[in-house]
Amino acid sequence: MTALSRPPSLRLPIARPAPEPVPEPAPGRRLRVGLLGGSFNPAHEGHRYVSQEALKRLALDQVWWLVSPQNPLKPRKGMAPLEQRVARARDVAAHPRIKVLALESRLRTRYTINTLRRLSAWREHAFVWLIGADNLAQLPRWRQWRGVLGACPVAVFERHPYSYKALAGPAAVAYAAHRLEEADAVLLAAAEPPAWTFVRLRPHPASATALRAGQTRGG
Repeated sequence: MTALSRPPSLRLPIARPAPEPVPEPAPGRRLRVGLLGGSFNPAHEGHRYVSQEALKRLALDQVWWLVSPQNPLKPRKGMAPLEQRVARARDVAAHPRIKVLALESRLRTRYTINTLRRLSAWREHAFVWLIGADNLAQLPRWRQWRGVLGACPVAVFERHPYSYKALAGPAAVAYAAHRLEEADAVLLAAAEPPAWTFVRLRPHPASATALRAGQTRGG
């Protein structure tokens, strides 16, 4: 080795935590699954954050991301192909208890009410529909929205700045008697619908809108 040569740099492997084991339901107990539907255009860390909080706060076994072929309330323009959105979502999820599925494409359902009705036949699962406060505010725009609340328990996650409007909106007011206290959120999966709860969260900076804007600018 000459005086001017430099020793090769050593790159130590990055230590990563062992993956969290996937829990198995106790004998005779249904698998508790949170359903997070959406366009995932694109999926981001905010989706993962909400899912991890749902696993913990609702005592769920799994969360399924249901990547919609086309949200009826969103324009087709700017919507990435389904396969691309599913692939990105799987990269972002990166968690043994978060499953990414194009289930609505497989079931050939377009509206949430149709998806939930099909899933009602899956007796070995106890489903909870996961939505943000912005979706609670616009829930009356959904097809047969009362049927949605009657088909599956619903967990509403805080999302600034929509929460106040959502909790004062027609859906929350109409179903106020069926709201579980946040302290009882772990009971939601076993509750008879209609049943819902509101889960307070610290805000997360990620949003699909901002990510798309960055991609458009080349960022």
